[in-house]
Amino acid sequence: MTGGTGRSTATRNGAILRLRRAGRRAEEAGEAAAAAAEVQHPPPVPDPTAAAFFDVDNTLMRGASIYHFARGLAARGMFGPRELARLTWGQLAFRFGGSENFDHIDAAREAALAFVAGHEVADIVSLGEEIYDDTMADRIWEGARKLTQRHLDAGQRVWLVTATPVELASILARRLGLTGALGTVAESSAGVYTGRLVGGLLHGEAKAAAVQALARREGLDLSRSSAYSDSVNDLPMLELVGHPNVVNPDARLRAEARRRNWPVHDFRSGRRVAMIALPVAAGAGALAGGAAAAVALRRRRAAG
Repeated sequence: MTGGTGRSTATRNGAILRLRRAGRRAEEAGEAAAAAAEVQHPPPVPDPTAAAFFDVDNTLMRGASIYHFARGLAARGMFGPRELARLTWGQLAFRFGGSENFDHIDAAREAALAFVAGHEVADIVSLGEEIYDDTMADRIWEGARKLTQRHLDAGQRVWLVTATPVELASILARRLGLTGALGTVAESSAGVYTGRLVGGLLHGEAKAAAVQALARREGLDLSRSSAYSDSVNDLPMLELVGHPNVVNPDARLRAEARRRNWPVHDFRSGRRVAMIALPVAAGAGALAGGAAAAVALRRRRAAG
């Protein structure tokens, strides 16, 4: 019995340690994303204390943006079928494994790093512009695009919040005329990706940490802000704001929205679209880059 109790205690302690490490990674990823966020299109700001935050994959566009991006890079000879298959598996495991499965998140992290390591940042960004035009522009949900436009027409700030690399997320924001993007930050040195992330993937709690970091930096009142997502993994972000919305929700998030009486917008074929009046909200952006993100994290660690 003593041996069994010892193993049980060790297992429990190991789980607690993994949770703490995951929490630290989420905080670091969130702070890195906020530091790297660049303003693309600053609109008039009649109310500078609020903002609207949109998830990307299956919320703003059909499918996974990182997969379409990687497939475009593969078509241009940046890497081969094996790397694309690895990325696809990593993203599927990440998407459906849930926020508590550390092995799946690690697989997604490694896959996300594999296809950019050793490449110049400028090359990836340039190719990203081409790939957006070729394979991503026509995947934007028209209904979701109208939601962002309603915020913009009201002079509101609209930010993307996504696990997609910040360079790609920024292209999406710029092409859609949005304020800017919070995304996963890949470390670079002398303009070349090192193969490491600054913090970790912007996912789950990390998205919430990024929104909070941006709010502190820009003086936003999150109780007056809005957020949109399709995934139950984004509950931490949705719960942060005063006006949570769900878009093309998965089954668990749909049930949660029904329980909490959150607005539901469904733009998938065969489903009735529920258009709910939007609250007026606006916010401000942040000016920084990947290097600034790393510096910000080092300062935080030194201060701690």
